[in-house]
Amino acid sequence: MQDLLPELCDLYPARVKLLEPVFQVYGAKKLFYGQVETVKCWQDNSRVKELLASPGEGRVLVVDGGGSTQRALMGDIIADSAYLQGWSGVVIYGAIRDVSAINTMELGVRALAACPMKTERKGAGETGLELSVAGQTIQPGMYLYADENGILVSEQALLLPEGFA
Repeated sequence: MQDLLPELCDLYPARVKLLEPVFQVYGAKKLFYGQVETVKCWQDNSRVKELLASPGEGRVLVVDGGGSTQRALMGDIIADSAYLQGWSGVVIYGAIRDVSAINTMELGVRALAACPMKTERKGAGETGLELSVAGQTIQPGMYLYADENGILVSEQALLLPEGFA
């Protein structure tokens, strides 16, 4: 199997933006892509849980957790909900937990690290915001592409090379 991101970088060098390579690869789905939805929160995964319990329709949730690795913004129960609701993947600028379980799920997951501590849900956080994550500005409606080479974002959907669906 070929790697998608090097192909996209070769085909669309002026249309893709590379996120800094700070993310760890989790989940059984190593290649994922979709339209972006955003959440910004600090050590409270209330909005993450709400969004991932709603229909994903192949989208990717990007979570700006402020880079905190002191509390996990997603665990196995929320990840399972995301998979069942049809989300393509989740990118968390923060931590996750229940790594062994998440690694068996057909969900693309990227996070800075693992942390066993859960958050306290206080209803904090905002959705649909422009985020500044890993050196890039990410807005709802953009497109995100991830594989084991990294993460790219684009203003528009990219035509995938033959062999990628």
